[in-house]
Amino acid sequence: MQGTNTNNKIQMMKNIIRFSAITVIGILFLVFNSCDDTSEIFTISAPTAPVLAELNFTDLKLDAVNTGNPALTLNWNEAEYGQQASINYAIQFASDDAFTAPITAATITGNTSITLAVNEVNAAAGNTGLNPFEWKALYARVVASLGSQNSETSASNVIQFNVYPYFNYVFNDYYMVGDATAPGWNNNNNNPALFRDANDSNIYSYTGFWAENGHFKILETKGLWHPQYGTDDGTVFWGTTPTNSSPEPERLPYGGGDGIPAGYYTFKMNFASKAFTFEAFDASGATSPESLTLKGTSTADIALAALAFDGHIWYANNVRLTPGNVDFVTDAGSNWGSSTSFSGIATDGGGSIPVIVEDDYDVWFNDLTGEYILIPLNL
Repeated sequence: MQGTNTNNKIQMMKNIIRFSAITVIGILFLVFNSCDDTSEIFTISAPTAPVLAELNFTDLKLDAVNTGNPALTLNWNEAEYGQQASINYAIQFASDDAFTAPITAATITGNTSITLAVNEVNAAAGNTGLNPFEWKALYARVVASLGSQNSETSASNVIQFNVYPYFNYVFNDYYMVGDATAPGWNNNNNNPALFRDANDSNIYSYTGFWAENGHFKILETKGLWHPQYGTDDGTVFWGTTPTNSSPEPERLPYGGGDGIPAGYYTFKMNFASKAFTFEAFDASGATSPESLTLKGTSTADIALAALAFDGHIWYANNVRLTPGNVDFVTDAGSNWGSSTSFSGIATDGGGSIPVIVEDDYDVWFNDLTGEYILIPLNL
């Protein structure tokens, strides 16, 4: 019996060794076989570019009222890469047929047609540098690519059409009201405008004189009490909406109680962070020009008036400006200007302020800071 058991154990060991050897051989076979398998390698040929179909019109006037309506539909033949693949397409526009500075208006994957709305084409035209309210040529093409990295790009032929863009004024404007300010608590009394930061349209400021023991709020539209903006704790501002006027915010800068001492201050508010600051400003020694005139190719000479409440704040109401440029010129011959349209900080000899769209404007200028704002009244 003992000999039989020993023989059985020896046989079992041989079976285990044989099984292990077969397993190793099988694993090696799979490894080598997988190394030789090239069936999953994705190869493509040189791409054949998409072909963009010509439009059935030559002129496109964009409607500033119905901006969500369809403006144009682009169709193209599919690009060929020699493999079944999901192809990305970028719809690009430019102001020249060489596409020196292309603008991508939309992207689409797997389709060979796209419809763009009026506002999309208008934005594309503006981003390419076309002026509003002028007929100009706009060039379009489709650029094909593969994968998330948009590799193997291939551009279509270029088509051209004439476009007449409208101007989309995207900024908000704000005005002061309150017994600390020039108009008092009258919401339609030539209320001074806040000056918008040319580099951050969320930031507005005003540097000037505030009356003794006064408060103020900010209005979005002259003649309307709502929306209005104030504070709730002296550090954060909040506001009402056109349809919800309750509860009203507290008055700036400190809410209730005694108002501020008379003097010069800088008020700054950030509509993104909902924070504001109100700090004393040293205006000692600051003098204002005897006169200030708006001059340039956009207008005949326009004399600005200084507020009786604060002679450092100048204004001209409802003046017609055409595309061109303007400067603020003093009686001493100083030319104050800048390179940014609508708002910015002017300096003496700082160039001319571009006027990019014709309209009636309210113009405000602060000779303490050089800040200016040109507010279109009909856009």
